Amino acid sequence: MESAPIISGNTDWRDWLASPPGRYILDWEQGQFDAAVADVFGFYALQCGLPQLDCLRANRMPSRVHARFLDDVADQLDAPDASVTTVRLAHFEELPFDSQSLDLVVLPHVLEFAQDPHQVLREVERVLRPEGRLIVSGMNPVSLWGARQVAFRRLSQPFLPRQGGFIGPPRLRDWLKLLGFELDRGRYGCYRPPCRTQQWLDRTAFMENMGDRWWPICGAIYLVSAVKRVRGMRLIGPAWRSKIPARARVGAATPQRVAIVPNARGEAPRAVALSDTCSDASAAKE
Repeated sequence: MESAPIISGNTDWRDWLASPPGRYILDWEQGQFDAAVADVFGFYALQCGLPQLDCLRANRMPSRVHARFLDDVADQLDAPDASVTTVRLAHFEELPFDSQSLDLVVLPHVLEFAQDPHQVLREVERVLRPEGRLIVSGMNPVSLWGARQVAFRRLSQPFLPRQGGFIGPPRLRDWLKLLGFELDRGRYGCYRPPCRTQQWLDRTAFMENMGDRWWPICGAIYLVSAVKRVRGMRLIGPAWRSKIPARARVGAATPQRVAIVPNARGEAPRAVALSDTCSDASAAKE
């Protein structure tokens, strides 16, 4: 019977994943990734890092790419799929893909170990097409595992490797919103206490259902899915000036001719309009 590797804060991340708690979170994440990517459609999908998981195995896109570090194993599958391509990268801050060329990007525990996680997200936003999907998994600092990591960092060996840094879901949510992503779903899991042996992990298995019901946001692992949104723009024609409606014509005042009519009684003569004189004359004839 092989003894489980002894893990401590100085243990490498890959060695830690081979330990009982590492296999515990890998089993949970594999099921969550299978459910998250099953209904994501498109042509090109990318998984960055973590060769211990095949996050795209349930996806049906014709072209799937696994980006690995230079010293990572190429493939963990027993029968490699011909549609899966492996590329080697020194880091994920610069991705060798055209802008807006991918439909799905998966980052399992990539941001925690990246030198510049903001730049990784900017690169992902660049290569994703509009309405493309990003799925991120990471360690939750608001959990029993996170509390033990912080509390015993100076007193003893921490439970998780020292190389990684916790990035909480609220912090990640703010980063994604600044880049134009819209979060559509999230999931927490792994509610068992931070035990180093498989025996104690099995004894505390009853805490899975309790944690999912009573403290759902305190799972050791979280998985966040977001969609890249691009604001649409509608082109409109030039704003031609509308015709000004013609104003109502104003009648011009016509000057009247005035005749001086002498008064028979010796009074001062008075001015009478010719139109009035004509009307009086026509009335006299009648």
